[in-house]
Amino acid sequence: MKKRSSTKSSRLAKKLKKIRQHLGLSQSEILERLGFADQLFRSNISQYERGDRVPSPPVLLAYARLANVDLAILIDDELDLAAALSIPNKSASSKRASRTKKR
Repeated sequence: MKKRSSTKSSRLAKKLKKIRQHLGLSQSEILERLGFADQLFRSNISQYERGDRVPSPPVLLAYARLANVDLAILIDDELDLAAALSIPNKSASSKRASRTKKR
């Protein structure tokens, strides 16, 4: 059994899957929307969502932009993605305010 790295986010995989499902996309469709269809495979998305592999910083940034959430929400296990996804079109300032309140 693999031991999880202490520096690896324990919730990242679930957050990435939640984004894809929230947008109603298949793993292949999210590759297209992220802009990585020419560089990655559907199996990469599957590995990210199972926690077997951690996406590169550019892929994480693309996920955050696609979901319209701050990148910190994805990588910080203490921040809740569900709250950010449930409020569409939040301004950047209100995102920062809500993020600081949760800490």
